[in-house]
Amino acid sequence: MTDGIDLTRDGDVARLTLSRPAKMNAITYEMWSAIPDVVAAVESDPAVKVLVLAGEGEHFSAGADIGEFRDLRSTPEGVATYDKAVDAAVDALAGASKPSIAMIQGNCIGGGCQLSVACDLRFAAPGARFGITPAKLGIVYHFESTRLLTELVGPAQARYLLLSGNLVDASRAREIGLITDVFDDLETQTGEFAATLCARSQASVRGMNRIIGKIAAGMTEPDAEVHALREEAARGADYAEGVAAFLERRAPNFTHR
Repeated sequence: MTDGIDLTRDGDVARLTLSRPAKMNAITYEMWSAIPDVVAAVESDPAVKVLVLAGEGEHFSAGADIGEFRDLRSTPEGVATYDKAVDAAVDALAGASKPSIAMIQGNCIGGGCQLSVACDLRFAAPGARFGITPAKLGIVYHFESTRLLTELVGPAQARYLLLSGNLVDASRAREIGLITDVFDDLETQTGEFAATLCARSQASVRGMNRIIGKIAAGMTEPDAEVHALREEAARGADYAEGVAAFLERRAPNFTHR
């Protein structure tokens, strides 16, 4: 595993931890580059139903490791290479069928916030702080990350965050839709929500997650994949179990992954 990235599994839940606590989990080029392979491993592991993204120690992530920029982003070619790695990490998270949850404490700034926005859900501790800061570095933000942000918070709040680079607290982040919820006991409550997702039909969870992603990307009519997802679910074991459990007034037992 790449330095600064740690992947572990506890039952149905995998955890990708940004593990450079001495640097507030600043994300290196190698870390950006490793994320797609980590997500692919989670997607292909039949034992995993949910991915949690977290930071080691007091912070989620202070963002990209700016100390690398003079060497790695000193030319247009270097910028293009670096940005390709960032885009691949964002695309991997945003495009995964298995749900991802960013569990955020402390600073969630710059590239750290970029990764959290690429996740499906974001839960934060009350003391978390958020900001996206390309305007402080003379950078124009990535298109796909700008789309994901605008989808979450709307154009006006996306402009506020990106054009100013100002930080917002967890309460304000929830108010504008940047995060899903604020949890007093972040670890426990995030774990409980992940367990809820694991208990649901995975055919439903993954199929609907895929369709939501397509709608968010601009699709207005169902395509062949959408029809196939719905038809496969209708013929699947989870559907039979869900209907039987409802009629028998018991909790469903979805063993199909």
